[in-house]
Amino acid sequence: MSSLIQITTLQERLQQPGPAPLLLDARFNLMQPEAGEAAWRAGHLPGARHAHLDRDLSAAKTGRNGRHPLPTPAAFEATARAWGLHAGQPVVVYDDHGGMFAARLWWLLRWLGHDAVQVLDGGYSAWVAAGGQVDTTAPPPAAHGTWTAQPRDGWLRTADEVLQGVQGQRTQCLVDARAPDRFRGENETLDPVGGHIPGARNRFFQLNLVDGRFKPAEALRAEWQALLGDTALDTVVHQCGSGVTACHNLLALDIAGFAPTALYAGSWSEWCADPARPVAQG
Repeated sequence: MSSLIQITTLQERLQQPGPAPLLLDARFNLMQPEAGEAAWRAGHLPGARHAHLDRDLSAAKTGRNGRHPLPTPAAFEATARAWGLHAGQPVVVYDDHGGMFAARLWWLLRWLGHDAVQVLDGGYSAWVAAGGQVDTTAPPPAAHGTWTAQPRDGWLRTADEVLQGVQGQRTQCLVDARAPDRFRGENETLDPVGGHIPGARNRFFQLNLVDGRFKPAEALRAEWQALLGDTALDTVVHQCGSGVTACHNLLALDIAGFAPTALYAGSWSEWCADPARPVAQG
């Protein structure tokens, strides 16, 4: 199954007889955390349930574990079951930021063993522009799902493991998905320290898009190949500010046909919370 689904394909699928895919609306605004849910209430794909980045796709913050720490597998399993998810059930996720937040939900489901998940290319705005039906009524509570989370080995790196890479104790190719100015340590507004993890390469996640949609697989593959060169994929680790937009790069690599690579979920916001960890700027 492709990790992307196009508007026309989803429209056709929703008109077919039989169970519809589980639709999840992941719209969110980092500066206004309730804006995404408010937008969902004002209008969403028919039957879509809202997936809140802070409440559903993240764990509680401690001040040391980053701005969007990963939920435990058990916690996310409970959330997904409340949405009505069953093993093997098709899922389509979307947002209105070019997949910025939907990619986090896509990655969570993939990490925990659910492969039948796709991101709606172009998201909510493209759906509306194409004349897609919009519903303003919240769907009724779902019958409880039975899906079981099964974390995949090798998909995560801890701060200590990343530090080992920085110190040369393990081979590592770190890719930072933040905007170039924040990577350099300029214009930092979300975290208390500006800069990046030493040795990281910068690949702004927005470079994966053209006009709010993902670039063709061939273009993505050429761009990522130019960045990674002959780097062994099992040494590639993705990060960003809080572990959200790094998933966009992971999705882009999947679209381009690369094998899975790892995520440092704590990312810069966890890394810089410990003053003993090294920081690079420029």
